[in-house]
Amino acid sequence: MKASIKITGVLTILMSFLTSCEDFLEVEAPDHKVVSEVVFNNEETALSAMTGIYNQLLIASFSNGGFDSVTVLSGLSADDLTTIRTTNLTYREFELHEVQPSNPRNLNLWSSAYKIIYMTNALLEGIESSENISEDIRIRLEGEAKFVRAFTYFYLVNLYGGVPMILTTDYRVNTLAARDSEEQIYQLIIDDLQIAADVLGNDYFQEGRTHVNRYTAVAFLARVNLYLENWEQAEALSSQIIANNEKFEILENLDEVYLANSREAIWQLSPTGGGTFFTNTNEGSTFIIHPFFSVLSHLKLTENFVKSFESEDNRLTHWVNFHSGLSVYYPFKYKIKNSSDAVTEYSMVLRLAEQYFIRAESRAMLDNLQGAIADLDRIRGRAGLELLADANPEIEKEDLLIKIIEERKKELFAEWGHRWLDLKRTGTAGEILDIQNPMWQDTDVLYPIPESERLKNPNLTQNDGY
Repeated sequence: MKASIKITGVLTILMSFLTSCEDFLEVEAPDHKVVSEVVFNNEETALSAMTGIYNQLLIASFSNGGFDSVTVLSGLSADDLTTIRTTNLTYREFELHEVQPSNPRNLNLWSSAYKIIYMTNALLEGIESSENISEDIRIRLEGEAKFVRAFTYFYLVNLYGGVPMILTTDYRVNTLAARDSEEQIYQLIIDDLQIAADVLGNDYFQEGRTHVNRYTAVAFLARVNLYLENWEQAEALSSQIIANNEKFEILENLDEVYLANSREAIWQLSPTGGGTFFTNTNEGSTFIIHPFFSVLSHLKLTENFVKSFESEDNRLTHWVNFHSGLSVYYPFKYKIKNSSDAVTEYSMVLRLAEQYFIRAESRAMLDNLQGAIADLDRIRGRAGLELLADANPEIEKEDLLIKIIEERKKELFAEWGHRWLDLKRTGTAGEILDIQNPMWQDTDVLYPIPESERLKNPNLTQNDGY
């Protein structure tokens, strides 16, 4: 309990500092030095500050798995999630690809991501100037903070395109920051992740998998290289993770995948860091429809998505549930909607199954089709499906790539916007989504820069189409 209070205290200091800087045009310059001296005057509080950043990921809209998260909003933009009620206009804008710059959920997505970035910058500045932290601790904290910063920028650049690259807590610099190019943002992401991979150890800092380590950084680097179509690097990096069967494994029981400290997990977030007495994940609370109080639920799976599963697919029976009152299907990867009992589920951020998909796609692009089939079959076999090596061993490259993306849809649905980002990066968003949405325009692949942010910063240009 004392440790929890201490972490909360440090987080409060950081967040009050952050809040004071949120509207740069209306406040005087904060005293950065005083805050740094308080938080980083010893190793214990510095470590607590990093834990506070992890906890903030459970609170921040973009990352918490809740109603304004990447998981929900990007799921609506794709073809796997839809709204239960068409009167929910702020959600419908994402579903119809008509997001208005004034949409409050879009603002929450953007601003909460930048709050995380601001906190990582504050920590990096604090440990750099502190004389009371050992070099080993300083290096480790740098690696963790830079990983979180890279992770956050990855979503910003994929959802909005070029965005301001904020690398300081100096409000005088940040208040009028213009947008940097996508190439510049991706270079920062790679640089930060490479540092994290170089300096972090192979073991998790605490019991469980809620702090990032070297393998977390390598796994995310594999994804980044996949998105950048650096196929050889993506294959090599994902192979490092897959080869480590001492730490990671594909769990045959689908109901065990999202449990706390799952061996399929590369990185998870514990719901106990959210600052409430609830011990369920936000994903469970958001997606599970109460048997009697369904009026509190807003989201369901699309009919076409549910129909895309083969009847024998174990993911359909274990990860999808049916609400008879509303006659709708909903994501059921997490089994607990509300609880204050002992924690049994953690929010999954990165897991091993994705690494098999990364390597399968990379191998296919490198014309190693048999290797790609083997990786895809590892996931299909776990799902109880016929192996591709048996059903279609001579499959053509283009058909195999389509199969990989289709399997990604069924495996990674309702997780961190994977489907939306896959449609965007493969250039198939228009082809697939304009069938269900005649209002689709190619500029819809990016969300608008929030109107209120542009009013505060005249150097923020708007995305095309808005």
